[in-house]
Amino acid sequence: QVQLVESGGGLVQAGGSLRLSCAASGRSFSSSRMGWFRRAPGKEREFVAAISQSGGTTVYADSVKGRFTISRDNAKNTAWLQVNSLKPEDTALYYCAASFSTYSMYDRRVRYPGEYNYWGQGTQVTVSS
Repeated sequence: QVQLVESGGGLVQAGGSLRLSCAASGRSFSSSRMGWFRRAPGKEREFVAAISQSGGTTVYADSVKGRFTISRDNAKNTAWLQVNSLKPEDTALYYCAASFSTYSMYDRRVRYPGEYNYWGQGTQVTVSS
């Protein structure tokens, strides 16, 4: 079992930045792929970013590429999502998630919510225009 707790969300103006944190406990953090997903009002949960177990490989949704950065520190059992140049359309509940699958980071399944076994409660990001 893995427990994940997100924090760092808030209300910001368009163009602003936040650093979302995900604190993990339970199973080995270093053996998990970590992902960030979000769910906007009226929309389904969508992939944002993922990072490999060692932190050496990252993938991003096209909508956030160049603006968001995912990172992790296995010694701290923590992953982050730095969100910059925020737009109103980034408004959503942001979730971190953990997967223990071992296929390539470039496999399309890395982007599927169903491939992640454990989820946090979410942290709200609201971007005003």
